[in-house]
Amino acid sequence: MTVTNTASIPRLIAAEINARPDQVNAAIELLDGGATVPFIARYRKEVTGGLDDTQLRTLDERLIYLRELEARRDTIINEIQSQGKLTPELEGKITAAITKAELEDIYLPYKPKRRTKAEIARERGLGPLAEAIISDRRTIPLEIAKNFLTSDVADVKAALDGARDILVEKFSENADLIGRLRNYMKDRAVLRAKVVDGKQEAGAKFSDYFNHFERWATTPSHRALAMLRGRNEEVLSLDIEIDADDTSAIKPVERMIAEAYSISGNGAADTWLMDVVRWTWRIRLSLNLSVDLMTALRERSEEEAIRVFARNLKDLLLAAPAGSRATMGLDPGIRTGVKVAVIDGTGKLLDTTTVYPFPPRNDVRGTQAELARLVTKHKVELIAIGNGTGSRETEKLVADMLGDMPAPKPLKVIVSEAGASVYSASATAAAEFPTLDVSLRGAVSIARRLQDPLAELVKIEPKSIGVGQYQHDVDQYRLARSLEGVVEDAVNAVGVDLNTASASLLARISGLGASLAEAIIAHRDQTGPFKTRRELLKVARLGPRAFEQCAGFLRISDGSEPLDASAVHPEAYGVAKKIVSACGRDVRSLMNDSTALKALDPRVFVDERFGLPTIRDIIAELEKPGRDPRPEFKTAAFADGIDNIKDLKPGMLLEGTVTNVAAFGAFVDIGVHQDGLVHLSQLADRFVKDAHEIVKAGDVVKVRVVDVDPKRNRISLTMRKDGGGNEGPRKPHSSDNASQLRKPSPKPQIPASQGAFGAALADAMRKK
Repeated sequence: MTVTNTASIPRLIAAEINARPDQVNAAIELLDGGATVPFIARYRKEVTGGLDDTQLRTLDERLIYLRELEARRDTIINEIQSQGKLTPELEGKITAAITKAELEDIYLPYKPKRRTKAEIARERGLGPLAEAIISDRRTIPLEIAKNFLTSDVADVKAALDGARDILVEKFSENADLIGRLRNYMKDRAVLRAKVVDGKQEAGAKFSDYFNHFERWATTPSHRALAMLRGRNEEVLSLDIEIDADDTSAIKPVERMIAEAYSISGNGAADTWLMDVVRWTWRIRLSLNLSVDLMTALRERSEEEAIRVFARNLKDLLLAAPAGSRATMGLDPGIRTGVKVAVIDGTGKLLDTTTVYPFPPRNDVRGTQAELARLVTKHKVELIAIGNGTGSRETEKLVADMLGDMPAPKPLKVIVSEAGASVYSASATAAAEFPTLDVSLRGAVSIARRLQDPLAELVKIEPKSIGVGQYQHDVDQYRLARSLEGVVEDAVNAVGVDLNTASASLLARISGLGASLAEAIIAHRDQTGPFKTRRELLKVARLGPRAFEQCAGFLRISDGSEPLDASAVHPEAYGVAKKIVSACGRDVRSLMNDSTALKALDPRVFVDERFGLPTIRDIIAELEKPGRDPRPEFKTAAFADGIDNIKDLKPGMLLEGTVTNVAAFGAFVDIGVHQDGLVHLSQLADRFVKDAHEIVKAGDVVKVRVVDVDPKRNRISLTMRKDGGGNEGPRKPHSSDNASQLRKPSPKPQIPASQGAFGAALADAMRKK
C-alpha cells in the first residue's frame, strides 16, 4: 500500500513563497518538463502568474525536500503495514507529518533495530510486569516483581531493571512527547562551549569560546559554525544544556515526561516510575534530543551561511564591467616578481612578462620602463592590479610611472584576485593557454575580470571566489547547488554574445551545459560567426527544446535579424514585428526610440499566447535592446600615503570597496592589505537588521576610521554620518570584533591572539 500526499505540495510551497497553488503547480510542470528557472522567470510569466527567479529558486529547493518527504512517508507506511501494525489512526499521523523529523519520531517504535534491552526483557516475560506497574499505581513494585522471578530473572532487582528498560523504550518512542520536549528545548536550551583541557595554546584562535554560552535559539550562524569547527578540531567541547540552573526536585523536562503518563510521584508505583522518568531523560532522551538540536543548529547555520555566500556571489558576478578596452593585468608578488599580462578589448592575450621591482632585485626603474613600453605599444586604457600581497606597493609604483607619462593615461584599478590561482591551475586555463606559464595565467584573469567580471568569474568554481563564510564547513552539495543557481541566474540576467562568449560562459546559459557549449564553439570555429539565432539549430545535438531554453539569452550583434541583439525570444518575433509595424517604422530605426514606443498601448497586442507581461517586456527591450542590468563602472580612489594599517588614524575619512557582506556587517578594502569591518550597527544612522539593505559586494563607499589595532590586525570603520564609535542599541559580540580584519592576501597570517570567530572566519574566507 502506498499513500502519497503530493497534492498538498503546491499548497505548502505557495504559502512559503507568497503565491497561489495554481502558480506553483504551473511552475512545477515547467520544471518537471526540463525548463530552467531563468527561462521560466523571463519567458513564461503568463504561465506562472509572474513568479520571479527568487520565488522559483525557493520553489525548486522546497520541491526537492517535500518530494523526498513524500517518498519517505510512503516507505514508512509500507514498512509498518508489512509488520501488520498500521492502524487508521497511525496512518493519519504519518500523513499529517510535515517535516522529516516529525515523520521519523512517529516511525521510531516501528523502525527495525538491533536487539535492545527492552526486547530482551520482554523475552524474559517482564512485559506484563512493566504494564502492571504503569497501569495500576496502587501496586508496590518490589512486591509484584517477586511474581516474575524465573531462571532468566534471578531476583527482584533484575525484574525491575527489565521493567524499567521496557518503560524507558516506551517513553522515549512516544512521538507526541518527543515533539513537545524538542520544542521546549529549542525555546530554552543553552549552547555551552568549553576548551578541552590542554588545548588552550594550540587552540588559541578559538579563545573567545573557551568558556562561552548563549541561547541555542538565537545563536547566529557565524558563531555556531566557529564553535562547530572548534569542536571538529578537538579544541572545544560543545554541549546543549537545558534548565541547568533549575534547582527543583523535578526538572521541567522530567515533569513533561511524567505528565504524559499521569505519574504524580505520590504512591509506591509513582515513586518508582519517577525514577524511571529521570533515568529515561538522563540516559536516552537528553542525549538523543541534544543530538537533534545540534544537527538542527548546524543545518540552520549552514543555510544562513549558504544564503550569505549566494547573495555576495550574485553581487560580485553582477558587478559593473569596465568594458571592452585594452587592459594590463598585474599579479603582484614580492620575491617572485610582478606578473604582467596585456589583453585587447576582446580579452585576447597580447603580451606577457614578469618584472622585479621589489627585493631582492629592486629593479624599480626597469619595471616602470617596461610597463610604460607595454602601455604605449598596446594602447592600454586600464591597469588592473590584484589585491594580494604587494598590491599597494605595486599600485604606488604604477602611480609614479603614470605621473611621468603624457595624457591620456590609463586608469589603474585594484581588483580582487580571489580565485585567480585556482583558475591558473585549472583545466579551463590550460585549455585556453596551454603554453603559458601558470603564474602568468593569473595576471590574465585579473585583467579580464576588470573588463567583464561575470565572463571571467564563471570559469572559477564558485566556492573558490572567496565571498562566503565557512564555505568549506557547510554541506557541499547544498552549497554547490545554491551557488550554481546564482551563477546561472546572473549569466542569464545579463545574456551573452553568441559569437564571442567562451565555453565557460555558454555552459551557464539556460538549456545548454558544458557539452552543448563545446558543440557551439566547435560549430562557430568551423563555419564562422552565427548570423541568426536560428542557426543554432544546425549545431550538433542542439534540438528544439534546448533552442527554446537558450535562444532568448544569446545575443548576436550586427546580424541579419535585428531582434537577435535583444532579449526578445524568437518565439515572440511575430508579436514584436506587429509592435514595430504599428509604429510604421523599420525595426532598426525604432530600437532605442523610447518616445514612439511609450506612446503605444501594450494591451492592443495581447493575444491567446502572449499576455500583457510579455508585451511589456518586448516593448522595454525595443527601447533598450540587449540592455545590461549591471551598474555603471566606477572604482574606489584609495588615499595617497595610506598604504599600511599603521598609517591609519581614528577619524580619517576614506574611500573603499565592499569586498564581502556578512550577517554582522560588511568588510571594506581601504587599500592597506587588510579589510576593515563596518559593523552592522555602524552601517547607517538608523537600525539596520540586514547589512544587504545598505551595501553589497563591489559597492564603492566612504568610511571613517573608528579604531585601529595594528598588533591584532583589526580596523573598525563606520559609515554613520555622526562619525560612529557608539555601538548604539546593539552591542557586538566579542567574536564579531575579533573578525574585523580579513586579509585580502592569498595566504593571510592569523595572529595567535585573534579571537575564535575572527581566525576561523579569516581562514574560511581567505583567497584561494
